[in-house]
Amino acid sequence: MGQPTNAGAKTPQSTALTTVDQWEDGRVRHVQDYLAVEEPLEIRLGETPLSVTMRTPGHDLELAAGFLFTEGIIAGADDLKSVQPVSTGAGNVVVAELARDSSDISQKLQRNFFAASSCGICGKATIDAIRVRGINFPSGEFRVEAQLLCALPDKLRESQAVFGRTGGLHAAGAFTSNGNLLCLREDIGRHNAVDKVIGWALQNQRLPLRDCVLMVSGRGGFEIVQKALVAGIPVLASVSAPSSLAVQTARELGLTLIGFLRGKRFVIYSGAERIV
Repeated sequence: MGQPTNAGAKTPQSTALTTVDQWEDGRVRHVQDYLAVEEPLEIRLGETPLSVTMRTPGHDLELAAGFLFTEGIIAGADDLKSVQPVSTGAGNVVVAELARDSSDISQKLQRNFFAASSCGICGKATIDAIRVRGINFPSGEFRVEAQLLCALPDKLRESQAVFGRTGGLHAAGAFTSNGNLLCLREDIGRHNAVDKVIGWALQNQRLPLRDCVLMVSGRGGFEIVQKALVAGIPVLASVSAPSSLAVQTARELGLTLIGFLRGKRFVIYSGAERIV
C-alpha cells in the first residue's frame, strides 16, 4: 500500500492522496484515493496548554475561538484579545490571549471537565453544570417550516467540498429560517465542525445565533446539544439519532431537537412548537 501524501499545494491540507487496492467483482486494481486528513491541534492560553483535539486542518482559529466559547472559557468576543497560530513547523498550535484576568480559568476548566465527565454518571449533574453557566433559553419566537427542514440535508451535502472527495468528514451548517446557508464547516469530528461554525459566528459578531437552524451530519449527541445551547441556537437537526442525555438536556433547556431528518421524514424530540 502507498503511504498518504499531501494532495495539491493548498495550505492547510484537508485531504491526502494515497494508493489503494480496490476489489470489485473479483478483480483487484491499484487506484488513487483521497483521505480526510486528521491531525492534532493544540490550543493554548498564553503559555498554558489547554486542550489537544484531533481535527481536519482548516479554519483552526475559528475552531479555537468556538471551543473557548462553547466550553465557557470566554463569554463572548470581547473576552478574546487575540487568537493566532504558532509557527512550530507542523503548524498545529494555536495560542489565545484573553482580554481579562485569567486567574479564574482553572476553576472554569474544573467545572467544564466535570460536566464532560459526568455525562455517563449523572444526567442531572451535567444539566445543572450547564445551568450554572447562565445559559439562557433559546428564542421562543423562532419558527421554521417542516418542508424547509426536509431540504437541509441535501443543501448540507451539496456544500461539502471535502466530503465529496473523501466521504470521510462530518459537517455542520447554520441556516436561516428561509433555508439560506450562513456558514458550513467540515471536520473529522462533528463537535469540531460545530465549534468552527460557532467560532465563525463569534469572530463575525453574529452571536447569539438566535435565528438559525444548526444542521449536523451524524447523530445529535449531548456535546452538540450543549454547544448549540451556548450559542443560542433554537433548533438543532441531525440526520441520525440523538442520545438520551441529549434529549433530556434539550427538553429541560428549551431547545428544539430533531433527529432522523431524511427525505420527507423527521422525528421531533423536543420543542415541537417551533416547527410550522
